[in-house]
Amino acid sequence: MAATHDTSALAGPGAAPARRPIRLFRNLSSKIAALPMILVATVIFVGCTLWTVVHSFTSSRLLPRLDWAGLDQYERLWSTPKWYVSIGNLAVFGLLSMVFTLLIGFVLAALLDRKVRGEDVFRTIILYPFALSFIVTGLVWQWILNPELGIQAVVRSLGWTGFTFDPLYDADIVIYGILIAALWQGTGLIMCIMLAGLRGVDEEIWKAAKVDGIPTWKTYTHVIIPMMRPVFVTSLVLIASSIVKVYDLVVAQTGGGPGGASEVPAKYVMDAMFGAQNLGQGFAASTMMLLSVAIILIPWAYLEFGGKKRG
Repeated sequence: MAATHDTSALAGPGAAPARRPIRLFRNLSSKIAALPMILVATVIFVGCTLWTVVHSFTSSRLLPRLDWAGLDQYERLWSTPKWYVSIGNLAVFGLLSMVFTLLIGFVLAALLDRKVRGEDVFRTIILYPFALSFIVTGLVWQWILNPELGIQAVVRSLGWTGFTFDPLYDADIVIYGILIAALWQGTGLIMCIMLAGLRGVDEEIWKAAKVDGIPTWKTYTHVIIPMMRPVFVTSLVLIASSIVKVYDLVVAQTGGGPGGASEVPAKYVMDAMFGAQNLGQGFAASTMMLLSVAIILIPWAYLEFGGKKRG
């Protein structure tokens, strides 16, 4: 029993208390291991972001230069019809992509969660498109949606000669053709995330719901989905990040056409910086994209984490 007593009591009343390690040096090895990541995040992400914002107020053309131009680049940006088309396309693409990716991903996960035979095969098939690059996905769906080679040609060869399905060649619905390719590639990842969340639900909850006679759909909507809130938040963040930077699919499928109807902000930035050799205009568009992301993320982060701290 004496061995379990505090050793400071054995040192006598005049002995100094044992020194505790300074907080800064606690877990020193893990902090040293995290230094490269901290430096990369600070120098590359924060530094380059500030550099871009500063140069968006300049008249930089082929090379960046600190030639102050005030708000000229922003005035030109918001007076360009191509930018308004890009913003409108991103809004439509983003809203529908979030809704349908979450919906399809959750439904597929719920079906696989019923312990179907051949689950591994189905999961691999559905997830496989995510392993492809956006360029490959865009080219594949360009062929599939080509009226002379793809779905329209196949259906007409079966006898329905009046069938028409050429979204990539119709300016009014071209963004929906790009949306089809995005859903095909991104739904598999969301399905796997949702499936992992469903597999984490206690089986006793399902048994209790069956004993109480609660329908399956009501168990999902009233019990399972609220429990999976962190999973849905993670999925939304992943989807939102892919929406903002959508570029490869547009270039591979339509190149921004027909007639500029499928332009998106990321393509506008690339065209301004490397096509028109106007770095200032590209920096201004990039800053507006950053601002739009901040407007969405800052309130969400405050509600998500600030509310927990207050609680």
